[in-house]
Amino acid sequence: MAVHPSVLDLIGDTPIVDVSELSPNPSVRLLAKMEGQNPAGSVKDRIALAMVADAEADGTLVPGRTIIEPSSGNTGIALAMIARIRGYPIKIVLPENVSPERRQALEVFGAEIIPSPGEEGSNGAVRLARRLADENP
Repeated sequence: MAVHPSVLDLIGDTPIVDVSELSPNPSVRLLAKMEGQNPAGSVKDRIALAMVADAEADGTLVPGRTIIEPSSGNTGIALAMIARIRGYPIKIVLPENVSPERRQALEVFGAEIIPSPGEEGSNGAVRLARRLADENP
């Protein structure tokens, strides 16, 4: 069994499984990429890691800066995990009507949750996140 130096090394290293037996057409080879096997549990791990790496590379994200992200789900969870590992504080603007499980996952990774009105949905979270970013450049 391999021991990896960082959980981030596992992002994207998900298995491919032959699920041909599930196909209604026996002559079709059907493969599935098991993105749920990423460390934070979804394909959004890849996106979040790319966002952080790009922001670090172009100097937008440097030690001491805080990540602010509107999210209602997996991207926020993945960003919170990556921020924790890389040492960045993170604020997730989350609609109030998001499930308790998503809230708990964010809390486990140390994210500060900033509630936005549930009735405004994701658009309300985006507006609030932009305002927070403008107020705290």
